[in-house]
Amino acid sequence: MRDQLTAIIRREEDGYVSLCPELGVASQGDTIDEARLNLQEAVAGFLDAASDEEIAHRYSDEFYVTRIEVAVG
Repeated sequence: MRDQLTAIIRREEDGYVSLCPELGVASQGDTIDEARLNLQEAVAGFLDAASDEEIAHRYSDEFYVTRIEVAVG
């Protein structure tokens, strides 16, 4: 079984942080590709190890990625 999940990847000082918002699973890597692959492994590991109840409790398909404008100064 394969599911499509979201990966949000953000540049940090010394690498990249990746997040799957549907499950609240995060990982990191030195490059974008490494962060994405590490997140895939982390999500797969979570899905293999977690009970159906834990997956259902953490899973959310209602999240929003948007930009906001904030006045500074």
